Amino acid sequence: MPAMALVAVALDYVLGEPRRYHPLAGFGWLANRLEAWLNPARRQGEPMQRLTGSLGLLLLLGPFILLAWWLCNLRPFGIVADILLLYFALGHKSLHQHAQAVTQALDNNDETQARIAASWMVSRDSAAIEPVPATIESVLENGNDGVFGALFWFLMLGGTGALLFRLVNTMDAMWGYKTPRLYYFGWAAARLDDVLNYIPARLTALTYALLGKTRTALRCWARQAPLWDSPNAGPVMAAGAGALDIKLGGAARYQGEWHERPQLGSDNKPHAADIERALKLVRHGVYLWLLLFLLMAAIAHA
Repeated sequence: MPAMALVAVALDYVLGEPRRYHPLAGFGWLANRLEAWLNPARRQGEPMQRLTGSLGLLLLLGPFILLAWWLCNLRPFGIVADILLLYFALGHKSLHQHAQAVTQALDNNDETQARIAASWMVSRDSAAIEPVPATIESVLENGNDGVFGALFWFLMLGGTGALLFRLVNTMDAMWGYKTPRLYYFGWAAARLDDVLNYIPARLTALTYALLGKTRTALRCWARQAPLWDSPNAGPVMAAGAGALDIKLGGAARYQGEWHERPQLGSDNKPHAADIERALKLVRHGVYLWLLLFLLMAAIAHA
């Protein structure tokens, strides 16, 4: 398993995500079509849509997870399937590419392009984005959602686990909003994502703390994470902000409405150079996890 994880991470580093015909694009198209069918306007806002959303989640996930399980147990192809599924689930290189696009725009003193590039990473209104803190927040959170969570579930359940995590995370990103349209329909996707993310998020937070300013990160995690509205993003972002010793959180505008969010981290204003520091935190975390995987395998076979 550690060797397969190493190969998958290397593939992601060399190839990155497909620029055309990405499988998640097709999955997203299916999700949109199914939601339009199962969640018509006349039923939106009804508590019974929790059941309908749960059915939609099963209809979407079931065939792909069963196919992945079959391929991973098909010898000798199973090893290749495990590697490719983890490669598919990882978003390590793409996270760097998106964040570095913001840094490049800032280096060129192009604030408008920096806001546009940052808006590709977060769901906020591009005109009201502060590019630096928004990008750092996205790097820290997606370090868990697009990297460490996939590695954790790969270690637990192989390629099938990595795929399950990535697809559920995608469903939460599409259906998990607390809007009148999706409040009940997206409930199952959001809750399942919370369950699958619970342990990885806290391991990610611990990773950030160990690789940054440890005491500050642990203090921010303990004091600030409970104030965040997400039970999993809170520990990740609070520990990450503390590890970098910068200030994150605060007011943000979503779909034309301002939302007051708790402050995370310290009182130090983030700067453009902190984007690379955040990426370094994720990158070094991957190296640490792979090393721990190898040590665990060596101990198990001793």
